[in-house]
Formats: sequence, structure tokens, C-alpha cells
Amino acid sequence: MKRLPALLLLGFLAACGQGGEGDRKAASAGPGAAPPPAEVDVITVAPGSATITQDLPGRLLAYRTAQVRARVEGVIEQRLFAEGSDIKAGTPLFRIDARSYQAQVAAAEADLAATRAVFERYKPLLETKAVSQQEFDAAQAKVKQAEAALTRAKLDLENAVPPAPISGRIGRALVTEGALVGKGEATHLATVEQLDPIRVEFTQAYSDLLRLQQAVKAGKQKRAESAQVQLLLEDGSIYAEQGRVQFADLAVDPNSGAVVLRAEFPNPRRELLPGTFVRVRFPQAQLDEAIRVPQRAVLSSPQGQSVMLVGDEDKVTPRPIRTGAMAGGDFIVTDGLQGGERVIVNGLQKVRPGAVVKPVPWTPGSPLLAAPPAAPAAKAEEKK
Repeated sequence: MKRLPALLLLGFLAACGQGGEGDRKAASAGPGAAPPPAEVDVITVAPGSATITQDLPGRLLAYRTAQVRARVEGVIEQRLFAEGSDIKAGTPLFRIDARSYQAQVAAAEADLAATRAVFERYKPLLETKAVSQQEFDAAQAKVKQAEAALTRAKLDLENAVPPAPISGRIGRALVTEGALVGKGEATHLATVEQLDPIRVEFTQAYSDLLRLQQAVKAGKQKRAESAQVQLLLEDGSIYAEQGRVQFADLAVDPNSGAVVLRAEFPNPRRELLPGTFVRVRFPQAQLDEAIRVPQRAVLSSPQGQSVMLVGDEDKVTPRPIRTGAMAGGDFIVTDGLQGGERVIVNGLQKVRPGAVVKPVPWTPGSPLLAAPPAAPAAKAEEKK
């Protein structure tokens, strides 16, 4: 019994020693340990040729638009097409009640037969002077009038089945079976639009055009020779097909002070629809020695624009810059970079000035770096 307190004291001291050693191990692997350098994507800037572009607002238009209208009066009996389908020119679209026009054709044929019979009978009588020349000419004129009346009656009968004037995609029917059309006006029945190719009309400020002309005259820029343009969709993506400028207006719109231009784009899969608001990336001029950086690498603040560089010993250094025009999705740097600097493109949210990073070469189209892994405490909370 006297030895029991001594044994308990020895066990307590041993447990305290083990606990202290465990605490020291935990402290060595805990927050006090230095984290690895953050990995960032960088590019090495260098002077090179660049095409100055401008993103201009525009709207898609069908290449050709044709309205199908009723040329004769009658009641719609049947719709002969599927709404929203592709059709060819000459395809029958509607059937109008044509019984009255069939009767008119029959009457015109009978009238023509009668006038021809009189005319044929007058021919031998004219030689024997049984009829006068005036009577013979009148009979001949009646034949021509009857022929014209028959042609018109047949045309009305044909118009009782309105055809598609052009090939393209037809929209919804604007009338239904049983509707009376053509009563005093050419009723609008449907619309056919040719969507391949498709047009886009966009505008450019006349002041920008003058500024470009002055820069070209001064020798600061070269006029872009390519007439190809790119189409930026509403979600910011670039349309796969290249377009070409086909028309530029010769007058300035007095309301907007802009010049209207028109371009055409292939649309084989009918992805582009008329009426959509888009932006056209329009080439303006060519620069021989230009430094360009991706738009995502440029930071903006009340003090101006800047980029983050990876300098000696892989330390992050801020650098103020000035940018001018755009070259596609890149800024053209006019001041602040000379070439050879390593600019951070991805991972800016993970670095600060003076921090050491791990630079990785960036290639256009590469995805953004993934967010850093969660801390052990956060993972433990998620498991709970």
C-alpha cells in the first residue's frame, strides 16, 4: 500500500512526457510550417505584329425575306406545309377554295371557242366580200380578248394555291383554315426566310473611322487588308465560322453619327437566327511592333491599370501599365512593358506583391487554375 502512491506518480510523469512529445510533433506539422509556393500561369511578353480590332454592336438579318400573300379572294381550305420547316421555291403552301375560279376558266374556254368559230367562219366570207373588213377585224379582236380572258382565269386558278417564292425556312402560318383572305387586300399568309448565309448589320462611329484614317496617314498604323470578321454571340463565345464584310454605307446616320456596315456569315446548321443581337469583331489596322497581354491579366483600380510580374527569385512584383486598342481578346500595351517580362495570367487571386510563386507557362485556351484545396479543419467540418 505504501508503494501505490509512488507508482501512480511515475505513471503520471510518463504520460505527461508522452503528451509533450505529441504536442511538439503536432506543432511541427501544424500551421507554423511554410506552405508550398502558389502555382500561377504566366506568359513572356514580346513585341510582334498585331491586328487592332473593335467589337461593334450588330443584329442578325435573314439573307432574303419573302412574304407569302393571297393574290386571289377566297376561303383557306388547307395548309400544306409544316411550320418552321425548310422548303424549296415553288412548294405549294395553302389551298384556297377554287371552285369559282374553275368556273371562270370553263367560261373563258367556251367564250374563246365561240369567238374562234366566228373568226374561222369569216375567213372565207371575207374573200367573197360577204363580210366587210371591219367585221372581220372585230371578230379577230374578240378572239384575242377571249384568249386574254382565259389566260387571266387560269392565272387566278393557279394563285388559289400560293407557292413559296424562295427557298428557305418558313415561319408560322398567319391564317388558319376557314379564314377569308384576299378580300380587298393581299392578305399576309406566311414568311419565308433564307438563313444560309445569314447577314449581320453593324455600326461604326464615324469619329473612330476618322481617327483610324489619321493614324494611317501619319504612318502610325497600317490599314488592315483582311475583310474577314468574327461574330461574338450573346454569351461571349465566338462563332466558329468566319464572316466577310460585303457592304459599307456611303452616308453617316444623322441620328447616331455612325456608318452602317454589313457582313455575311455561313450558317449551315441554322444556329444563327434573325433578330439576335450580336457583336462583330472588326479588324481596323495592323501594328508591326506591339506588345499584347490577355485581358484577364490586366488589373484595374482607381489608380489605373497594372499587371503582376514574376521577377527574380520567382517573386511577384506589380507593374503599372497603359493600354490602348484591342487585338481580339488581348490588350495592346502602350506603356509599362518592354518585352521579356513574365506576366501572370491565371492565379491572380492567390498571390500578393513580394510572394514567391511557382510559374507555369500558359497557353491560350487553357482552363483557369483550380481553387486551392480546403484546409484540414474545413474538411473535418464537411465530414461532420
